[in-house]
Parts: sequence; structure tokens; C-alpha cells
Amino acid sequence: MVKLSSIPAFAPIRLNEMDRVQLMNRTDTKYWFHASRLHGLLKEIQEYYFILKIDGETALPYSTVYYDTQENKMFSAHHNGKLNRFKIRRRSYVLSDISFLEVKLKNNKGRTIKKRINTKSKAPKFNKEEQEFLNWLIPFSVDDLQETLLNNFKRITLVNKNFKERCTIDFSLRFESIEKQIALENLVIVEIKSDGSPSNSQLALALRDQRIKTSGFSKYCIGRSLTDSSLKRNAFKAKIRSIEKTINTTENLFNSI
Repeated sequence: MVKLSSIPAFAPIRLNEMDRVQLMNRTDTKYWFHASRLHGLLKEIQEYYFILKIDGETALPYSTVYYDTQENKMFSAHHNGKLNRFKIRRRSYVLSDISFLEVKLKNNKGRTIKKRINTKSKAPKFNKEEQEFLNWLIPFSVDDLQETLLNNFKRITLVNKNFKERCTIDFSLRFESIEKQIALENLVIVEIKSDGSPSNSQLALALRDQRIKTSGFSKYCIGRSLTDSSLKRNAFKAKIRSIEKTINTTENLFNSI
């Protein structure tokens, strides 16, 4: 588990300053590892990054509701490795009371393109503005969408002092579906978001120094694989086994549903 008292002191950045690094069309590079390695990693890079601080807090709670079709077409596209695949979610930034309806497209060039609108709605159905937004972006019927997964976590957000890179560090992951709830307390997920290659990223260099390699991680796909036994999910079995080893759990996560 991440001890918040062990987060080193970074120079702070305010939420309104984050507009300089929105990176809505970007490349994403992900890493994940045991929480015990986080403190040393942050100490190594603290001079190169700002840390987002809201109301004195740097580990900020997030809540996300994911949607899929009744046939789980979006999950299946990820499972089958298809390109030009979508995710649809409502994401709430709990402390700032800001929520967005978001559509993410991973295109066939490996770039992530995100579109979003502000929303105050927490209803399972979409209002007129949200329906128009979704109809503009997705190849699915809005009427066919349904809530499939709730995901809560805490996030540290770093911004490189050159304002060309944003990094997120997620931990205290919890997933919930109708069928099951599960927590991955000792897992940390790092994502480096940039408009080009992250090869010159100080965080990427620090991760390499600690011999932490890049590895894809979809919260949506892993969360659904861990909480919904009705899905075809064999493609994620090896990754889930690797997660078990990384967080030192004796629980059989894949077969525990």
C-alpha cells in the first residue's frame, strides 16, 4: 500500500495551469510495479517535475464509470487486439467536484485521442447533450450502452517543467461490477503522456534505472476480467498472473470470480 506520508516534496502546480499540457492527442506509455518501489522512484525525479495539488492534497481520489454495449463490443475489441477501439466513461475528480463524459479512441497509429464534455449527471442514462456528443464520436447506438464497471483509485499527477509531458501515478485501485468487488492495494500504475516519444522523459529514464519495463495496462479490461466471469477473457490471463506475482498475493485473481 502507498504511504502518502512518503511522497517527496515536489514544486506544486495548480489545476488551471494544467491546461498547458492537456495532450488530448498523444502517445501513452505505461508501467506497473509494487507500491514499495514508488518512493525511491519519486525521489529520483522530483527536481524535474511539478506535482498537482488541490486543497493541499497531492494524492487525489478519482471515480470512473465505464460503459459498453450489451454485447460488450468495446471490451471484446480490446481482448481481440483490434485497432481503432473505443472506451466510454464518466470520470469524476472527487475533490474538485468536476466530472466529464469521455470518449477515448486508440487509433491504428498507436495514438490515444480523447474527447470530453463537462457533465453534472450521474444518471445511468444519457441526457440530450450527452447523446449528441456520443452520436458524433462513436459507431455504437447510444441506446445500447450500459454501465459495466465502477473503478475508484487515487492519483498523483506530475507535469514536466518543460510542459511537454504529463505523468499519472495511480494506486489504491478498486473495481466493482454487479458480480464482484476487488482491490489491488499494492499495485502502482504509471502512465507517461506526451505528444511524441517519451524516450527523453526523466521519469522513463528513472523507471529504466530501476529495471521497470513498459507494459500495457487497461483498467477497464483488467477490472472487467477480474469481476465478470461471463466474459471471454483468456487474452488477459497471463497479465493477471503477472499482477499476482507483482503484488505478492496468494489469491488466484483470475479464477476467484
